[in-house]
Amino acid sequence: MGTKRKAEAAEAAGGQAAHKSLVDTPTSVNPKRVRELKPGPVKPGPVVYWMSRDQRVRDNWALLHACEVAAKSGAPVAIAFNLVPAYLNAGARQFGFMLRGLQSMQPKLEALNIPFFLLKGDPTVTIPQLVKDTRAGLLVTDFAPLRLGREWREKVAAALDDVPFHEVDAHNVVPCWLASDKKETGARTIRPKIHRQLPEFLTGFFDVAKQPAWNVKHKPEALDWDALIKEVVEKGKEVPEVNWCKPGEDAAVEALIKFMAKERLKKFDDKRNDPNAVDAVSGLSAYIHFGQLSPQYTAFEGSKLKETAKGFIEELVVRRELADNFCYYEPNYDNIDGAAKWARESLELHKKDKREHVYTREQFERGQTYDELWNAAQLEMVHTGKMHGFMRMYWAKKILEWTNSAEEALEMSIYLNDKWEMDGRDPNGYVGCMWSCVGTHDQGWAERPIFGKIRYMNYNGCKRKFDVNAYIKRISDMCAKMPAIPGFA
Repeated sequence: MGTKRKAEAAEAAGGQAAHKSLVDTPTSVNPKRVRELKPGPVKPGPVVYWMSRDQRVRDNWALLHACEVAAKSGAPVAIAFNLVPAYLNAGARQFGFMLRGLQSMQPKLEALNIPFFLLKGDPTVTIPQLVKDTRAGLLVTDFAPLRLGREWREKVAAALDDVPFHEVDAHNVVPCWLASDKKETGARTIRPKIHRQLPEFLTGFFDVAKQPAWNVKHKPEALDWDALIKEVVEKGKEVPEVNWCKPGEDAAVEALIKFMAKERLKKFDDKRNDPNAVDAVSGLSAYIHFGQLSPQYTAFEGSKLKETAKGFIEELVVRRELADNFCYYEPNYDNIDGAAKWARESLELHKKDKREHVYTREQFERGQTYDELWNAAQLEMVHTGKMHGFMRMYWAKKILEWTNSAEEALEMSIYLNDKWEMDGRDPNGYVGCMWSCVGTHDQGWAERPIFGKIRYMNYNGCKRKFDVNAYIKRISDMCAKMPAIPGFA
């Protein structure tokens, strides 16, 4: 960790000893973080890191592993990122944020002699071709549990001829496949497994060293970032960009430091379930989702604050890694077939129960229900790309109440979440919708119409927890000041 980072860490930890990071910083990547998607000895030639989920230079075990392997033979290192034309309903706000983050990363890589290849199209074609063009001796990538990424990696591995392919979990503190070897019932069952391994895995990071010059004939094309971003933003303009969070890993660390101030972090424990306590939540989810901020670095610095950060680390490590566990071990992580048997049976029993209100996709999307609280939450998401965590639970459960089936409710909530949320298309999002609609990681509750044994939430319950009218007014006032989105109030 460099001098500036040590100072930042000390500030974030409220002035605690900065040398702690040096004591807890390993000098190499834990080999347990790495597994072979395509086994075999590393060949002569450069090492290519196919960056996907973890879009940052520092605190990135996948990049550190690529550099570590390359250093054994003095080989150079390159990073490739593949831009697909469409991804799970993402629009300008998600693609724009991601590309601006990658743009800010490129000069950091250049200073380290690491060229950046921005590829476009089908990664199962472009990545093997790049490996061939650069005569790479090893391909490295970062871990992600979702279906499409896993399919891509499997096809890339099959297309690599005799070049080995390593996968590194750079997103979880405890590598997903080591945290548990099965789908866990809930936080109570995975928590002890994770905590048991934290002493080994919750460490600081060492810095990426400057690499040998890229002397390979095949070089990346010059990038016109402004033109590329303009093209992508225009294409996805139905979901316009937001400006409340600045993209890039420097901005992510700055946001973390502000949140780690003791008085604000303390509010997380006391006020995080109050949607009106806007400074009690971290605001880090977009940075973590796009890999611009390392969850491990965040947890490592938070752990120095001990009890002050206990609730935050529970959410950041245990709950977030539980979501990865579910999506990794449950093929049906986004549909009712992935629900527990008790939940499926209960929902089926109440499938024909009369619904007082049933709304169309357009009515949901535009916040046109009878419930002003629900409408406010939906419009907050549409206009800002985020929704308070407590409101997300209420929001999804009302969708279950206002659709014809749990299958439809899941499809609707996932569609809206993936399209409008900055951190959509994420294990946390899928598990959140599954928890709300089909009881994933929950227990059976008292049986009632429509919900069956799924946990129930209603407007009156929200009124008991926070000032509902204040929330509705705040969102209404905020949306009135923001640029209009066609079709939305």
